[in-house]
Amino acid sequence: MPARLQQHLQQLRDELATDIPLDVNDRAALLELMQEIDLKLAKELASAPDASLVDGVNLAVERFESQHPTLAGTLRNILQSLANMGI
Repeated sequence: MPARLQQHLQQLRDELATDIPLDVNDRAALLELMQEIDLKLAKELASAPDASLVDGVNLAVERFESQHPTLAGTLRNILQSLANMGI
């Protein structure tokens, strides 16, 4: 996994570890999205890139950008890293 993407994922983990006022469903959705990214990238994307991964991150950006702009910004950075990888 590229170092830049690792940094962005760690930043998201750090943000979630703080007391950001997220409801249980939002927090669970972000954790699930991070696990999905980790799993797909751990497989080194041996097959064709999966558009659902990018779609999931895009949906998360839309979901959090009004109430949690910092999280949305981190998610945008993750999107950019994925795009730089050709995903």
